[in-house]
Amino acid sequence: MSPPASATRRYLDFLRHERRLAAHTLAAYARDAALLEKLSAGRDPRELGAADIRRFVASLHGGGLSPRSLARLLSAWRGFFDWLARHREVAANPCKGIRAPRAARTLPEALSPDDASRLVALEDGSDAGIRDRALFELAYSCGLRVSELTGLDVGSVDAASGEARVTGKGSKTRIVPVGKPALEALARWLPVRERLAAAGEPALFVGRAGRRLSAREVQRRIKRRAAAAGLGVDVHPHMLRHSFASHVLQSSGDLRAVQEMLGHASIASTQVYTHLDFQHLAKVYDAAHPRARRKR
Repeated sequence: MSPPASATRRYLDFLRHERRLAAHTLAAYARDAALLEKLSAGRDPRELGAADIRRFVASLHGGGLSPRSLARLLSAWRGFFDWLARHREVAANPCKGIRAPRAARTLPEALSPDDASRLVALEDGSDAGIRDRALFELAYSCGLRVSELTGLDVGSVDAASGEARVTGKGSKTRIVPVGKPALEALARWLPVRERLAAAGEPALFVGRAGRRLSAREVQRRIKRRAAAAGLGVDVHPHMLRHSFASHVLQSSGDLRAVQEMLGHASIASTQVYTHLDFQHLAKVYDAAHPRARRKR
């Protein structure tokens, strides 16, 4: 019988030469294969059964590995054993039917309407300040992902119709309304952008070098902005998207409209914001209803 590492090494060669996976993806598969070998304690992976895989998962979960990481690990192992099965080196995939423990669903963090307004309205009059005002007004007005925000070109926003054409996940395009404060901030930014943008650069938001602003720079800018606004919380660009969805849903109750504006393929992804809304209502109820107040 071939050495224990032989099957995993051949699988990694297959991923490298035939699947042509990127280096970082290949490195992740290599780590997953190495962990499988370690847990196998010298046994050939082809000898493993479903009971062994369940034991490995239970051990890793007990050691603190998150359900999400376990799910990704199982997916990698499942691919490895599927490959072995296609080559008739195992009779069945021992990972089949085994699922990672269910992760506790965490609700997205959202700013209050007052905090969100204070955050996006900051402006110091500098070129970067004018840009950032337009950048974050638009993010909050439209509920954009940071990749959608930085991916906007000059022609993406139609001031006359008050709409933005946004390219989201899977290169799907959607039209979203743009609020008046965001349009006004963009009107102030466009002349500045024209002066700063490099020749031929189509991006709506550009950085110091005149090229498209990166997602990393947007993350840095919003953290500085939150500190300047005195919010006292760790703010990231996606929090503005969560805030947009929560605030629109609280005001309108129209889940389908929020789904369309966010670009969610499934209504289930949008329904998480109904839980945020319920939490808000529950807090109001607990604070206001005489029968709801807990005795101290």
